Amino acid sequence: MKKLLGSMVLAAGMTISSLPAAYAESVDVTFLLISDIYEMASAKSKRGGFARVNAIAKAERAKGGNLVYAHAGDFLSPSLLSGFDKGEHIVDLTNVSPPDIVVPGNHEFDFGKEAFLKRIGELKSKILSANLRRADGSKVDGIDDTMMLTFGDASDPMKSVKIGIVGLTLEDSPALSSPGDLKFANSMETANAAAKALKEQGADVLVAILHEDIAIDREFYNSGKFDFVLSGHDHDLTVNYNGRSVLAESRAEGDLVVAIDVKFSIKEKRGKRRVKWWPNFRIIDSATVTPDADTLAKVKNYQATLSKELDVAIGKTDTELDSRKPSVRTGETAIGNLIADAQRAAVGADIAMANGGGIRGNKIYDAGTTLTRRDILTELPFGNKNILLEVDGKTVLAALENGVSQVEKTAGRFPQISGMSFTFDKSKPAGSRVSNVMVGDAPLDMAKMYKLATNDYAAGGGDGYKMFRGAKVLLDGLSAKLLANDVMAYIRKKGSVSPKIEGRIKGM
Repeated sequence: MKKLLGSMVLAAGMTISSLPAAYAESVDVTFLLISDIYEMASAKSKRGGFARVNAIAKAERAKGGNLVYAHAGDFLSPSLLSGFDKGEHIVDLTNVSPPDIVVPGNHEFDFGKEAFLKRIGELKSKILSANLRRADGSKVDGIDDTMMLTFGDASDPMKSVKIGIVGLTLEDSPALSSPGDLKFANSMETANAAAKALKEQGADVLVAILHEDIAIDREFYNSGKFDFVLSGHDHDLTVNYNGRSVLAESRAEGDLVVAIDVKFSIKEKRGKRRVKWWPNFRIIDSATVTPDADTLAKVKNYQATLSKELDVAIGKTDTELDSRKPSVRTGETAIGNLIADAQRAAVGADIAMANGGGIRGNKIYDAGTTLTRRDILTELPFGNKNILLEVDGKTVLAALENGVSQVEKTAGRFPQISGMSFTFDKSKPAGSRVSNVMVGDAPLDMAKMYKLATNDYAAGGGDGYKMFRGAKVLLDGLSAKLLANDVMAYIRKKGSVSPKIEGRIKGM
């Protein structure tokens, strides 16, 4: 759970219930927040999944009060079925009880710009993203910068409150996903301009709904320019109030959902209208919710369709495989070696590099486990192609430096490799951490050309691998096979595999 200096972080089930002194008139509004929901049903616990999230949303709406239901981004990808339908089933499940407001996250662009535009257009929600623009600087059709909501008696300023809302998408989306030529402006600069405009339009309260990193969340929270900062992206439950601003994020997959009941109190003092408020936090544990029947029926149909295609054995692993996020993003793993070896073998490369963030199963396979198509596609859900590049030794070194440059943040760029080995020291400055690079049994030659297998996301500069953009392409996306298919073929051909940690990557 995130900890912010001077803030209050509430455990699940706690509520802040005290209020300031009573005011002449009041308006009650509830903010309901979700984000980072990828799986249509949770396979790991009795929490989360669309059926439970939709049940929560329906229950809040059934209360009949003033509700602002917001989705702070990341849903179209990654998931098993999204690798086939590019998020079509996610939209269908979301639309059972659609949020009032959706702010796109970086994963909404994983299948490219056109797929993003198509899916966003199918949502029955208001789409906000003030810092997202087309290549020519124009707004994207169907996406607004801001909106103003008035609750209470709009004809009487003493009995109503105007809430100005701005949406913001992760400004680093081009490095983390595939938005094509779409442009992303600085979040804070964009939000400040939008806030000024909303104030000029009479907003009493300012709300930023953003999909951003915790560092930027803190910047918004500490600026004091926004009353409510409702965020996504970091996957952690966060509830903070410093007496001036709120920062909140629900836990990923809808495990724990944040609701904020706010009493806006309005009175006139010395001829001026004043609006004050106090938040009452509710943490809704989705394990306590009965799944929505309509959603559950849809989920079961999608799962049945998937099972016919995916529950097919392709081989066995004789060793344990660990695909947990902290493992694949901080060091060598057996499953990373397996994937990189399959990449290299499939295209006849000298070396291979897989970004750890592309390995998504987040689980352990015991030795002796029979692997299925479902397992591999769960681990590699993005539909990436296995690309072959020709690069020199300098590029290889630059790529490895990039790969370990944010290891302390468990960033997705961490490399899982084949055909080479190296040592890194995370105590040294980023860009100067890598040493002892070997290709096979020989030291890396800065001038030599190597055939490198990687996925099309990294080859296009994703996760900071910009050094690959100018490389000679020996096998491009039009001719390359799906990475997941190459891995499945590799396992199927061997019948059983026994990858292990063997000293390819040594951390200090």
